[in-house]
Amino acid sequence: MTANAADLDYGSISALSSSLHARKVSASELLEHTIARIEALDGRINAVVVRDFDRARDAARAADAALGRGERQPLLGIPVTMKEPFNVAGLPTTWGFPHFRDFQPAEDALVVSRLKAAGAIIIGKTNIPIGLRDFQSYNEIYGTTNNPWDLGRSPGGSSGGCGAALAAGFSPLSIGSDIGGSIRVPAHFCGVFGHKPSLGLVPLRGYSLPPAPPVPGRGDLAVVGPMARSAADLALALDVIAGPDETRDGIGYRLALPAPRHDELKNFRILVVDTHPLMPTGEAVRSVIGRLAERLERSGARVARASTSLPDLGDSARLYMNLLNAARSPRLTPAAFAEAQALAATLTSEDRSLEAERARGWGMNHREWLAIDATRLQLQQKWHELFREFDAVIYPAAAVPAFPHDQSEPFDARRLDIDGALHPYADACFIWADPASTCGLPATAVPIERTATGLPIGVQIIGPYLEDRTTIALAGLIEREFGGFMPPPALAG
Repeated sequence: MTANAADLDYGSISALSSSLHARKVSASELLEHTIARIEALDGRINAVVVRDFDRARDAARAADAALGRGERQPLLGIPVTMKEPFNVAGLPTTWGFPHFRDFQPAEDALVVSRLKAAGAIIIGKTNIPIGLRDFQSYNEIYGTTNNPWDLGRSPGGSSGGCGAALAAGFSPLSIGSDIGGSIRVPAHFCGVFGHKPSLGLVPLRGYSLPPAPPVPGRGDLAVVGPMARSAADLALALDVIAGPDETRDGIGYRLALPAPRHDELKNFRILVVDTHPLMPTGEAVRSVIGRLAERLERSGARVARASTSLPDLGDSARLYMNLLNAARSPRLTPAAFAEAQALAATLTSEDRSLEAERARGWGMNHREWLAIDATRLQLQQKWHELFREFDAVIYPAAAVPAFPHDQSEPFDARRLDIDGALHPYADACFIWADPASTCGLPATAVPIERTATGLPIGVQIIGPYLEDRTTIALAGLIEREFGGFMPPPALAG
């Protein structure tokens, strides 16, 4: 092995692939280096909680044979981790629920199959919160995942294990999911990149609560997407996993995403939004967004700080809270669902708080959902019109950097400190997932700076529906011009 160890820890997919093709390192050597790093460091972080190293070694040997034959696949020989809820045949899928501890699916999720077909080596699964309900990643089965930048803080959720694994150098690619910021927040907390695809772009078959069968389907808000350490790796991974499910939509549909709107910063029209009518943005996040806007302007981009075309973010957030809990209610435990219904019954029709909207979502019937969906269609049209004026919207991924662990119960009694004031934890966290989640828009999380105490801060770039390549391209230009991922100092080689 002639490749530098630091390059193997934090190399991009393209750099690692070049080393594999040039025989500077074999797939087996790369895998053993990755395994050794996980075994040495993950005891403190606890990101890769389900390990499949023996089968990964078999896959690495097969990749070496393919490389020896001159084969070229997008991910050939590249170690990849998966978020725990993805079905991988022979591995447990629990969603963090103890009563699913022994469930093992018989077949891979479609995304897993596509990764393997592209040559990826699945090395294991990463940690999550129980039921994917939190912006921390802990559960009774696997314990708590810590942020590699500060072990006393959350790596985010629900794809927190993915973000921590990437920041710790445990693989160059991890596949997460997002219904309420679950890709974007861990990327922001851990200083990595993440992409929430347009709704329906990546198939969900094999990403379902046990013991549901892996049937084709499209979530109401939920998507699955890549997390990585560079924008280029997001684009590469999205090309591998996106496209219609061959067993249903693929019969008549093919994927043909448009090219990025621009390939230079100076040509982008960008709306920068750093405040919300229902929840404050922390000064640390707001100042970073302000400096980013200034740098974009100096680079020639057309930057606006306000627009009459921007939909009402307060109304949008209330709509989102309704939809979110309607979509998530089947995942709740029976006791939690009963508690949620009881809370909803106590609320008056005049109550417009975010907590009220979340509670109503739990008890919504189909007729009520159709009325709310009609409102969403009107909101989607407003965003469509805004993207005639702008190419992208820069928006906070969260109000604050990574916060200290808080596993107190009940969940709804938690409070989040934003510049010294306490706010309802769930509302303060979930609110930033809207509008991309509500309207099915693509959103790319990109690291920007670090706080005075060294915590990463990122933003999300929201774009027009099915113009995923535009948000990823803008993330790549920001990365190139202003810097991107940096390893946590305590873990850097």
